Amino acid sequence: MFGKRLNETRKSKGFTAQYMAEHISVTLRTYRNYESEHSYPSFNTLIKIADLLDVSTDYLLCRDEFLAKHVDEY
Repeated sequence: MFGKRLNETRKSKGFTAQYMAEHISVTLRTYRNYESEHSYPSFNTLIKIADLLDVSTDYLLCRDEFLAKHVDEY
């Protein structure tokens, strides 16, 4: 689900995969592997991605729905 959300969010911002790769300092192949879920970013890179896309890491990790359901527990 991470890859799908990453891809959809990137496209909604009008960013190309090449733009993302350049701005998070990875190769285009590495970035495409994130979207296809063949590999996953490090924590530091995940934060860079979230900052660039102006979303939370929880959103990218599809935890936003989980957190919304359990907000009263925290």
